[in-house]
Amino acid sequence: MMKGAFVWAIFALTLAVLAAAPFFLEAYGLGLLIGLLGYVTLASAWGLFSGRTGYVSLATVAFFGVGAYAVAALNEVLPYPLVLLVAALAGLGLALAVGLSTLRLAGVYFVIFTFGLAELVRQLVTWYEINVTGTLGRYIFMDLGPEHIYWQLLALAAATLFITWRIDRSRLGLALRVIADDEVVAAHLGIDLARTKLALFALSSVIVTLVGAIQAPRWTYIEPAIVFNPTVSFLTLVMALLGGASRLWGPALGAVPLFLLFEWLSANFPNHYSILLGLLFIAIVFALPKGVFAFAEMHLKTRGGEKRIVPVEAESKP
Repeated sequence: MMKGAFVWAIFALTLAVLAAAPFFLEAYGLGLLIGLLGYVTLASAWGLFSGRTGYVSLATVAFFGVGAYAVAALNEVLPYPLVLLVAALAGLGLALAVGLSTLRLAGVYFVIFTFGLAELVRQLVTWYEINVTGTLGRYIFMDLGPEHIYWQLLALAAATLFITWRIDRSRLGLALRVIADDEVVAAHLGIDLARTKLALFALSSVIVTLVGAIQAPRWTYIEPAIVFNPTVSFLTLVMALLGGASRLWGPALGAVPLFLLFEWLSANFPNHYSILLGLLFIAIVFALPKGVFAFAEMHLKTRGGEKRIVPVEAESKP
């Protein structure tokens, strides 16, 4: 109990410090924090579903892009709060449609479908823009300073971590752990597999959609190649795996160093950073398959549980 209270006290203090950051940082530093908070939230939302069900989703960028395009299409028509609400509802509708049709798939089939979904949404948006609106991209005219975007992302990141914490300590969290271990056993125990997975997938997708919607005003001009970039899905996945997708703090822990590394690689190796990230992903899968937290716990348990082994001499035959 004391340990948990201490962790949450540190979290609250960190949140307060981060909330005050725009008053002290320059434009570059604030922009860096906005990008970092975006990926912390994306990785945490990804871990909320995939880390607790074992279903690896590559559809992150589909929902991210839907949120961004909702803001681009409605920013001159509706007030900003209503734009965010419509974006969330669009993400929810897409998640329900996708979840009802695909969450019965498992393993590599689900991975392939979600990757194809992201590409399908990108192509549909591109077709609509070219053939219906007669243009490929859209401008966003919103008087929204970067500090407001930052505070919204900070609030969303904190809400995502709190929701994950509550779910992990609820009956739903217990059901998810059973589903991740063995769906057949979960079904025999009376757990409604379809409803449980669909609810979590929808919640995770809405959070990802809101990240795209909140960040959209940063670009001023958006087009499908920008907001439906597959790199978003792969980076989110790698970040969550690095820290430990099934842990509360794992995705956030993985997002911080990988985002900074991504920024450094893209600035210094613009033509090769995707190759380097691919190699890093392979290294993480082989070296840290369950994340940094799990590796550290296993290492500590191994050291703490070491015992001196005394050899036993074989009995001599009579």
